[in-house]
Amino acid sequence: MSKPITGFSKLSKSKKIDWMVDTYFSNPAEAQTVLKQYWNSNDKLQQLHDEFIENTISNYYLPLGVAPNFLINGTLYTIPMAIEESSVVAAASKAAKFWLERGGFKTKVISTTKIGQVHFNYQGDFGKLKQFFQEVKPKLITSTEAITKNMTKRGGGILDIELRDKTTDIDNYYQLHASFETLDAMGANFINSCLEQFAKTFKAEALTFNLFTEEEQHIDIIMSILSNYVPDCLVRAEVSCPVEDLSESKTLSGEAFAKKFIQAVTIAEVEPYRAVTHNKGIMNGIDAVVLATGNDFRAVEAGVHAYASKNGQYSSLTHAKVENGMFSFWMEIPLALGTVGGLTGLHPLVKLALELLHKPSAKDLMQIVAVAGLAQNFAALRSLTTTGIQEGHMKMHLMNILNQFEASTEEKSILTNYFKNNTISHTAVTEALNKLRGTSEK
Repeated sequence: MSKPITGFSKLSKSKKIDWMVDTYFSNPAEAQTVLKQYWNSNDKLQQLHDEFIENTISNYYLPLGVAPNFLINGTLYTIPMAIEESSVVAAASKAAKFWLERGGFKTKVISTTKIGQVHFNYQGDFGKLKQFFQEVKPKLITSTEAITKNMTKRGGGILDIELRDKTTDIDNYYQLHASFETLDAMGANFINSCLEQFAKTFKAEALTFNLFTEEEQHIDIIMSILSNYVPDCLVRAEVSCPVEDLSESKTLSGEAFAKKFIQAVTIAEVEPYRAVTHNKGIMNGIDAVVLATGNDFRAVEAGVHAYASKNGQYSSLTHAKVENGMFSFWMEIPLALGTVGGLTGLHPLVKLALELLHKPSAKDLMQIVAVAGLAQNFAALRSLTTTGIQEGHMKMHLMNILNQFEASTEEKSILTNYFKNNTISHTAVTEALNKLRGTSEK
């Protein structure tokens, strides 16, 4: 059994690894080899990666793929996607080509407001607190001028601050609810710095407010933090075409396809068990682009799923209809993204990804990311309501199974050809590989 270690963060990377492999692994030499083979041979680049986080021991690679042929508001894009799941990039590419021939994707940024809150306790008369807030509000804003100066010059900054009474939820609990415009930055550090200054000024000014009693003067700041729920940082993405243009074969008319597709969306709108998987498919596309462009996919995930529950029940993010012979499929989602700051100017692959996307603004990136999610959902629903999801997915997953068994290049070629016309499953691949090798499973 391992024992606690003190001073771990102060050890060199090599010493960290020595302790870890000796403590946890049955074959320390093999563990050392695996960790070190993912180090970058460029020492400067490796140091950059080492300094992204704490206690770095190696790099964890994900494939970076691209999905071409995305026509968005008349501009053609090739979208970078960092993801490990089979068939996601292929599905996005297929959806992009489908809609390329039907007018492409249309997008619009609805709003870009972001939120932060100072949470505090106050024991006293709410009328006095409201009066104090009205007097101190201008000081809250001016106290942050050193922080907001550059952002304000570019047209962003603090939009408003509200006092919110939350005492019906928790005794003595109030908020300073602030809204921000952070332009091309995601803005987390900017917002948090402003909030912490609000808290300091608010607390200090309360000590000299003449209407407060001594008890009321002592406002208890609980915390100051941005929110990843951004329902007013919205983007819309949609596709549409005449119903008859949805037909791709003689066996399924456009009308039949649309009817089944819309019913699948409707099910996700009313059934949470389906909606979660439905929306997960959307996030396959969104997260892959968010990660490739150096943004925070955990924040995006949290905000999007909260938005999916905004009406009191978790529901589909996408919607579909047929009206006057036109099929429409659309989505409105909250996306707080940045194209400056964070990793966007540090990670070499993020720089390339952003250049690949024509060096987008934050608003541009919101639209591109939303399209990736909509395309992914379209591709998934199209498969689900026609051939079934597994046919395409398992074809893409075949290589993963073959790699698990360390198949040679020749074996991969033979079995890839064999499974073009045969059902893929882990058992079927195992049996086919064993037969090819002249062995039997034991």
